[in-house]
Amino acid sequence: MSLRKLFNDLDLQGLGMPSFEPFFEKYITINDVKWDLYRQGKITKQGLRESRFQETFAHFGVEANDVAWTLETRYIDETPYQNHLIDGARDLLQTLNARGYSMHIITNGFHESQNIKFAESGLEPLFDILLCSDQVGVNKPDAKIFRRALQLAGADRKESLMIGDNLIADCVGAREQGIDQVFFNPKGMRHTEKVTYEIQHLEELLSIV
Repeated sequence: MSLRKLFNDLDLQGLGMPSFEPFFEKYITINDVKWDLYRQGKITKQGLRESRFQETFAHFGVEANDVAWTLETRYIDETPYQNHLIDGARDLLQTLNARGYSMHIITNGFHESQNIKFAESGLEPLFDILLCSDQVGVNKPDAKIFRRALQLAGADRKESLMIGDNLIADCVGAREQGIDQVFFNPKGMRHTEKVTYEIQHLEELLSIV
């Protein structure tokens, strides 16, 4: 279920919210900040979940913590069943799988929702391991999660490649562990970090591996 549908189902405009678009724009801003804090270990999983919608409500002068929590719980429970993928992602992964690459996922997402997303996406057969940060107790870019992933995969860091769209969490984290990286940067974000490879389109990966 989309956040827009939840917004309408809970009649948030009836509580004094504006239309969905400004609500969603503010939520995305707050959610990004919360995830940055979570990755840095400055906020807990529960703290993230309890605050992101509550603070969005507060921005618009709406005091309805019970509704904010209902929105949060329904969002977590229902949205993992959406299975939209980036265009070309399935074909790319199937090609890499056919070439004999062992593939694994390391995510800062919460395991209860990521396991559902993994299964619903139809990609589960293509990967060997799904490792969620809350199963390790640290978030990317912490060294511990990369070391744990290498251990579970039985992989050598010099023969591994980290592919991610988060410059710091994915690429800098992997780089600090001696793992080559591919920064998927579809919007062409400017940065000064040194990465092994950088691509804007998924199909470019095939010329690297």
